[in-house]
Amino acid sequence: MVSRSGAGEYTYADSGVDRDLRLRSKEALRLLDSTLRLSRYGDIVQLPYGRLIPFRMGCFLDLVIEGVGTKVLVAQLAGKFDTVGVDGVAMAVNDVIRSGARPICLADNLHVQRSDPHLVRGLLKGVADGAEEAGCPVVGGEIGDVAEVIRGEGGDKGFDLVVACIGEVSEAEIVRGLGIKPGDPIIGLRSSGIHSNGVTLARKVLLKRWGGAFDAFETPEGFEKPIVYEILEPTKIYVKPLLRVLEELRVKAVVHITGDAYLKFGRLMDLNPGIGFEFTNFKPQPIFNLIQETARRIKGPISDQEMLRTFNMGWGLALIVDKGLVDECLDVLDKEEAGAEVIGQANNTGRISAYFKGRRLMLR
Repeated sequence: MVSRSGAGEYTYADSGVDRDLRLRSKEALRLLDSTLRLSRYGDIVQLPYGRLIPFRMGCFLDLVIEGVGTKVLVAQLAGKFDTVGVDGVAMAVNDVIRSGARPICLADNLHVQRSDPHLVRGLLKGVADGAEEAGCPVVGGEIGDVAEVIRGEGGDKGFDLVVACIGEVSEAEIVRGLGIKPGDPIIGLRSSGIHSNGVTLARKVLLKRWGGAFDAFETPEGFEKPIVYEILEPTKIYVKPLLRVLEELRVKAVVHITGDAYLKFGRLMDLNPGIGFEFTNFKPQPIFNLIQETARRIKGPISDQEMLRTFNMGWGLALIVDKGLVDECLDVLDKEEAGAEVIGQANNTGRISAYFKGRRLMLR
């Protein structure tokens, strides 16, 4: 195996996801900026992770559209489709709540190789389960047969799922990502596993179908269920615990720890000059250790830095609050059984670092 890292290590880019190329591609998003002047009710609000649309009477709307990436391939391999329906909802609603918005409706778009009733029923059951957990109705959607566009993993079960969510927030309650100071704690909410990010790397290390180590329904030592089901564990939905916190406390920032993992905090650094972040508390589920150990055997080592730039490593959502509110915030989250802990703090380094496995690592 020849690694693109040049150091014998296996990276996300080696698995097929090139962060640098993706970043350059995203420069094209600037082409859409000229459309912002078309806002009918006033100026659009720029936030760390998106924009808010002014509506009426001091109300803003947050619109997010999300997919579940190559996790759909794992679902096809397993013949199990409900959990990725939950993932689709989770990715959308967890993004909407970052602004302080309350999700008010969902819509889904399902493109399939063939409208197989078992597949469609499974996916929509998962969407319904996720919507129930988020307290948010599904008000529309589409099912399209596009066999010439989508091919399945061994058969005709190919599909892609996209879910959109609209949330609403008053101007006074917007979480803007501003005012972060050195010493402010970062509170992490427990993830349920790999969620829907880094799946390309995980499946190419773990599943024989894509050159990995295990048969899909093999149960690795120390695990209680087949590896394909470990990967399919659905993304946790954080709507209820976060909204409860927002009802009682002022939150400075909310980060959904998804693609690029802890590098996500870089956008908060752009809004708070001189601020940096250090993470000191990680509790990765066993699947993360399995990915790293298996890669070392069959692909090449994945560095700890690469793991922290790719995976959530046990924490799926993070809040930043004033240091005087940390105990009160944890008390609220404990009542919601969110598995919340302080995982780090803001500092004045202008860098993102992590103390992991007894070493300090620079992530950015």
